[in-house]
Amino acid sequence: MNKQRIIIVCPGRGSYTRDTKGYLKKYGGTAKEYIEWMNEKRLNDNYESLTRLDSMPFSSKIHMIGENASPLIYACSLSDFLSIDQAKYDVVSIVGNSMGWYTALALSGSLSLKNGYELIQTMGSIMQDELIGGQVIYPIVDENWRIDNKLEELILDEIINAGANISIRLGGYLVIGGTKSSLDILLKKLPKNDLYPFQIPFHAAFHTPLLKDISDKAFHLIDQLIFRKPLIPLIDGKGRVWSPLSTDTLELMRYTLGSQVTETYDFTSSINVAIKEFCPDKLILLGPGNSLGGPIGQIMVKNSWLGLNSKKDFNKLQISDAYMFSMGIDEQRVGVSKKS
Repeated sequence: MNKQRIIIVCPGRGSYTRDTKGYLKKYGGTAKEYIEWMNEKRLNDNYESLTRLDSMPFSSKIHMIGENASPLIYACSLSDFLSIDQAKYDVVSIVGNSMGWYTALALSGSLSLKNGYELIQTMGSIMQDELIGGQVIYPIVDENWRIDNKLEELILDEIINAGANISIRLGGYLVIGGTKSSLDILLKKLPKNDLYPFQIPFHAAFHTPLLKDISDKAFHLIDQLIFRKPLIPLIDGKGRVWSPLSTDTLELMRYTLGSQVTETYDFTSSINVAIKEFCPDKLILLGPGNSLGGPIGQIMVKNSWLGLNSKKDFNKLQISDAYMFSMGIDEQRVGVSKKS
């Protein structure tokens, strides 16, 4: 049987929510050895174990702060990755969104799985005492998932006028990073659209120049020798491919701790490159949750990928011959996971 070529997509912060609580208990068996190691490491470092966090009643003040959310998400994504049926699927590339870049580094072999945890725990807890700035999310697509160019231009002008920055290009959404004062301006001035503009709780101004000091700290805290050439091609937040043969590990470290922290993370470009350069049979979105499902669909529509021109087209494709499988959705997970 010929294997299907798949691209793995790793979610970022905010994907472990009230709805995904208990994810490790339900799906964590494939990564049991690593989860037990992470639990012991966290207890030794005076953090609550991931297993305990996963079983506790959900509290945004506990589960959404960086030192807990980031490693929880990593453990969930790792469990999902290890459960993929390798007899049926061949991973041709790995993509991540924001914090998901760190997960992608570990799953590709650029970091050992344990060093992946160390990097994620360090970066997740580096603003433990006080967050720098925040993030607001705003949609720039219409109900058919087509980009509204006039609206995007208006939003970009407002971002500049408020002194904020684009943090993440996320399909049909812009994630905006800035100081509290700049975001307060945007929350008042951006056109109201259902729940938007929406300020993301417990998120700093990731991927903006405001995090320059965090980047500088990371270079002192993270050993550059943990970085290796990937075994599977990686696509970063600029849409650049890091291949097993040509990757310069020093440059990879500089990107990861430098511009990746202080410049816009272009998830849209990452997916553009993934589907066009690698032409996968399927995209597999790791859990927890399915927060990237919509943005990926919007990117496919923007590219008219597989002839898709609207949200309706995407939904029809997902029903008839799904292109994207989300491990966070039970019925989609069944077709991807190894039979237990």
